[in-house]
Amino acid sequence: MSFLEKFKKELEVEELKKSSTKKETPKQDSFETEGELAVDVYETKDELIIQSTIAGVKAEDLDISIENDIITIRGRRNKPKQTEECKYFYQECYWGPFSKQIVLPEGTNRTKTKASVKDGIFTLKIPKSKRKKRINIKAKDK
Repeated sequence: MSFLEKFKKELEVEELKKSSTKKETPKQDSFETEGELAVDVYETKDELIIQSTIAGVKAEDLDISIENDIITIRGRRNKPKQTEECKYFYQECYWGPFSKQIVLPEGTNRTKTKASVKDGIFTLKIPKSKRKKRINIKAKDK
């Protein structure tokens, strides 16, 4: 099974776990629902790459952490203030807190992870470890 196939399988399991629970984030005296950040996850020869559109969110407003094998991305998209009262015809944009948790596959070098934001696109690059797939060990008689 390839690196990407293993990763997809782990993602599917994680998504099933998450779909059964609804997250809420405290907001002063009430609770508001936390949105889920949509991401693309793919691999190149040397890296695992996670990308997402995060227009309206500054890099310093993102909280990115790795604990064990789970990477968590959190942030908040603040709604622009309206100068006058208005009536929406469509309201499809998500405003408020968001997050995403992704189970990282084996073979990634988490300590060398780099994150950037350019033109409203968030990119996280996690280098793959330089490990041999198979090691032969010879037994000796004693």
